[in-house]
Amino acid sequence: MAHKNAPAHLPSREDVLAFIKDSKTKVTKREISRAFGVTGPDKVHLKKLLREMQEDGTLAKDQGQALRPADQLPSVQVVEFAGLDSHGDPLVKPVNWEGEGTPPTIYISEERKHKHGRGRAPALGPGDRALVRVIQVKNDLYRGHVLKVLKPAPKALMGVFKGNENGGRIEPVDKKNRDEYWVDRDDINGAVDGELVLAEPAKPGKRHMGPKRARIKERLGDLSDARSISMIAIHAHEIPYEFPDAVIKEAEAAKPVTLGNRTDLRDIPLITIDPIDARDHDDAIWAEADDDPKNKDGWHVMVAIADVSHYVTPGSALDREALKRGNSCYFPDRVVPMLPEALSADLCSLMPGVDRACMAVHMWFDASGHKIRHKFVRGLMKSAGNIDYGRVQAALDGHPDDETGPLLESVLKPLHGAWKALMKARAKREPLELDLPERKIELDNAGHVKAITLRDRLDAHRIVEEFMISANVCAAEELEHHHTPAMYRVHEEPPMEKMESLRDFLATLDLNLAKGHVLMARLFNGILGQVKGTPHEHMVNEVVLRSQTQAYYSPENLGHFGLALRRYAHFTSPIRRYADLLVHRGLVRALGFGSDGLTDAEIHKMGEVGEQISATERRAMIAERESTDRYMASYLADHVGEEFEGRITGVTRFGLFVALEPSGGDGLIPISEIGQDFYALDELHHRLVGERYGESFSLGDKLTVKLTEANRYTGGLKLDLAGERDVPAFAKHKRRGRGGPPPRAKGRKARPVGGEKPGRKKGGRRH
Repeated sequence: MAHKNAPAHLPSREDVLAFIKDSKTKVTKREISRAFGVTGPDKVHLKKLLREMQEDGTLAKDQGQALRPADQLPSVQVVEFAGLDSHGDPLVKPVNWEGEGTPPTIYISEERKHKHGRGRAPALGPGDRALVRVIQVKNDLYRGHVLKVLKPAPKALMGVFKGNENGGRIEPVDKKNRDEYWVDRDDINGAVDGELVLAEPAKPGKRHMGPKRARIKERLGDLSDARSISMIAIHAHEIPYEFPDAVIKEAEAAKPVTLGNRTDLRDIPLITIDPIDARDHDDAIWAEADDDPKNKDGWHVMVAIADVSHYVTPGSALDREALKRGNSCYFPDRVVPMLPEALSADLCSLMPGVDRACMAVHMWFDASGHKIRHKFVRGLMKSAGNIDYGRVQAALDGHPDDETGPLLESVLKPLHGAWKALMKARAKREPLELDLPERKIELDNAGHVKAITLRDRLDAHRIVEEFMISANVCAAEELEHHHTPAMYRVHEEPPMEKMESLRDFLATLDLNLAKGHVLMARLFNGILGQVKGTPHEHMVNEVVLRSQTQAYYSPENLGHFGLALRRYAHFTSPIRRYADLLVHRGLVRALGFGSDGLTDAEIHKMGEVGEQISATERRAMIAERESTDRYMASYLADHVGEEFEGRITGVTRFGLFVALEPSGGDGLIPISEIGQDFYALDELHHRLVGERYGESFSLGDKLTVKLTEANRYTGGLKLDLAGERDVPAFAKHKRRGRGGPPPRAKGRKARPVGGEKPGRKKGGRRH
């Protein structure tokens, strides 16, 4: 109803509320007055009405006097990362939520608008904050567009302490944090020069001048020790690396299983095939020619996986800690395991010659590699051997050793034969076949990098990989057959906006990614096949990879696009992935293998757990990558000033990212160091182009660069183009016969794309 003393023609409370809710733009008292024709003295009554509606909680006021329903979020919000939804998209929550109950759900749109046009929203992860514009979709559901990623005040600052008699300073190990922090003598907490420390940023005083201040809370060790490099990433990402006493006691109290009701598999010569430096062995394989005359040239394959679910039961201390970690994290010098060593390296490790509990799947394939049927058992096995990939490959190539020789005819050749059949089905299925090199860091006994090599890609690797994929598919199918919830590994098809960008880019190379077809991995394979062996091969592989979505875990099956599979669930690594442990428990429940299966409480929380373990997986990936970068920088620190061949892996407005060959270390050539021109970003072609002289730098181009800086603390590499470069002379050569304006004065820079004016960095350098 209208305000009790207000003229009859004034809008009622309901009218005002409905008008604000229906408006697509900001609403202030002025817009309400215009909409309802409120003029003169009547504005006083309207002002009173609006004030009352704010006081009784019907309306709220934002900055700029904009009004909104109190149960709606402000149109611009500071939010923080809150997890992932069932599709793997980031969810955020308001930082300053003052409402009752849980805050409304806000999901982040992949596309954002900014002054340079449309672009992809930056990825948000744990600890991230952003300024977003929110649009209400319905009730408590909002869509957010990222306006700006905010730099959060760090809860704990990690850095290298540089001490003196008055205290010292901390150099942060985070590449993005370029500040230095002063530590007073009373706040160093015993730290000595060169130590890695955790510190708490101190709040500045009202008249604070000079560097920021901090207090050291924890000493993490001497950073000159090469083994401390991975600890930087572990602490920076808050990865739990020490097990609580209760968890260790529970693991150490575990006992080996006896046969009991298990299927006896000990006479089957299952073997584990792993890297030579593997720290755990959780999968074993075996194959034989199928003796069924109806399946001529077919195969019987078995994959046996450590029965972790027997030892890690729902709700136990081990289970709670495993869920908290989500997965093991692998660094060049160490593993941060999901489970204590008593399990991961002993009772759940399929070591040769000892009885071990397992969950196994028998699979029967025809001669073309198509699965005929499968069967799961909960068994007891005894591995016939643990052999590294290189020795398996050598034996298959005709060079067996004392261990592989006796297994060659009975085990290794049947494995190879079954794999060749499976490869026929794979070729027909056509999963995505990206060709991107993977590098391995090799350390000496002191923890220093002794070599950086390309990982081999052998048939032995592919045998294990293909058997694991088949077992994972069987697990998903089995759970679906029994109507038991599964934690699927989901990889959705690329979104349409990414496909349009990819089509536009490929068109510049006279390559056509057809429209109107059902999007399938084989379409990308056709493109990759066309560029194989050409100068564009590496660039196209990179761009196709970037067009893909990131895989995640979810109880909702949306298929696996990259593997071209309708259903897929991780089953084969429960020692190191919590998702696999849930799948094992689901099989125990579905097949009546025991009382330690998936519980109703776990089923109820599957969506929430999927978000959590997807986030911990991303955390591990980032930490592992950062650790590798720091080892790489440490290795290259002795080569500053030297020249390297490199390939452009990233093109941005602020410079070029270049991967050095053969090491693979990624460094940045700042745009201010590129040349004597203004360089504009051509996003469509993934290149920087000089506006005056036409010189261009494209994704995938090879360059000769000089390493000018290698920071082992942050992992940052700074590069410069090698050799003397005279861009005006280059331009003269390029323009010969074409006319054009005379070159500008050497050293003058052009305005970057988007109309930004040239500015100065600290120290006066132009950019």
